[in-house]
Amino acid sequence: MDWEIVIGLETHAQLSTRSKMFSGAPTAFGAAPNTQASAVDIALPGTLPVANRGAVERAIRFGLAVGGTINRASVFARKNYFYPDLPKAYQISQYELPIVQGGAVTVLAKAGEKVIRLTRAHLEEDAGKLLHEDFRGMSGVDLNRAGIPLLEIVSEPDMRSAEEAVAYARTLHALVRWIDICDGNMQEGSFRCDANVSVRRPGAPLGTRCEIKNLNSFRFLERAIEHEARRQIEILEGGGKIVQETRLYDPDRDETRSMRTKEDAHDYRYFPDPDLLPLAVSEEWIAAIGSQMPELPEAKRARFREQHALPVQDTVTLTLTRGMAEYFDETVAGTAGFASPKEVANWLTGDLSAKLNETGKDASESRVGPSELAGLLARIHDGTISNKIAKEVFDAMWNGEGTADAVIAARGLKQISDAGALEGIVAEVLAANPKQVDDYRAGKEKAFNSLVGQVMKATQGKANPAQVNALLRKKLSG
Repeated sequence: MDWEIVIGLETHAQLSTRSKMFSGAPTAFGAAPNTQASAVDIALPGTLPVANRGAVERAIRFGLAVGGTINRASVFARKNYFYPDLPKAYQISQYELPIVQGGAVTVLAKAGEKVIRLTRAHLEEDAGKLLHEDFRGMSGVDLNRAGIPLLEIVSEPDMRSAEEAVAYARTLHALVRWIDICDGNMQEGSFRCDANVSVRRPGAPLGTRCEIKNLNSFRFLERAIEHEARRQIEILEGGGKIVQETRLYDPDRDETRSMRTKEDAHDYRYFPDPDLLPLAVSEEWIAAIGSQMPELPEAKRARFREQHALPVQDTVTLTLTRGMAEYFDETVAGTAGFASPKEVANWLTGDLSAKLNETGKDASESRVGPSELAGLLARIHDGTISNKIAKEVFDAMWNGEGTADAVIAARGLKQISDAGALEGIVAEVLAANPKQVDDYRAGKEKAFNSLVGQVMKATQGKANPAQVNALLRKKLSG
């Protein structure tokens, strides 16, 4: 009998504020240890926290994006535990009344679209960081991250494979960047996941879960879940029981290992923070934030399908980032009247995406802007260059050689469309290749393609392909 994997994710998104959750200390990455930890962050006596308005606004923005309920009153609580990187011996978080409840995210996995429900999203502060290298056998504590504003996004256990979990994490990663609440930098810890994994027989109650902490890459997330599921299945099939615990993933050994026994909520002794008033969110505040929301990925995909008749895969690729989607919209507007949206989409999902992937850039950082690409497409449609030459021009534009017109002029790439000149070249090619002429007239279509290639070679690729084809057909039929 098969086993079913059940997965829920807890995702920590670092909010893109310049100051911390409860203090004015900076949040810049890479500062020298303990240079960005204020008296509030390290809980010196007499200090009082003040909630960061910008962090609250970003949480509301997320709640609106996922269709969640924005609680008009939410409460900050103290989550009590002892660890060397937690200077207060408690973390300010939200428990019973989070700022966002419910909502959902639609993901596209191999099996098709699937809706992943969200339990909640709540505000909290990060802890510091333990450093274990070069301390003569001891560990150091860097409190720069203490107090960094986080939005913890908790999903329902709706995922049934590692592939689905990665699809959800990628969708969430794209969304928080799209609505500009998190930079999504996984290498710097701005976006990281904890995976709750259990297994059960299909239709049986949920099994005992284990939590895998601090997964900071999609590849590690997938591998950690797959390993943990195999480990639990082996234990259960061997007659053992799963112990609820927190585990770490070791990418070098491709395995999870026990970190500590998993705590329950009562172990943290949550209670409302006496230094912070309940967080009040007015209808006017929510409306003001909602009026500034961008068109969301799902809405853009639907519009691209309906307005431009694009296939599903194109709409997915074009909405991977907000920058790419806006690039598409601008290029379509700039090519109205001569290039189809599908042609624009082909350039963006092909040549442009390849260049962006090579350089690790987003479309918003492209070296060739939407208006410049529109200029290139215009030269294809007015017959100045062929599609093949356009790719050479695009490469030159990417390398900083100027606009399409400048590259075409500098490299002498203007297409030969003069009928008289082409007729002479076609006649020379036919005279020089009698065997291909005979083969074509004997019904071998490949011979025609060979003759087209000879003409293009003779013109260094500058001949108008449509005219070459028409002239060859005319001469050969005669």
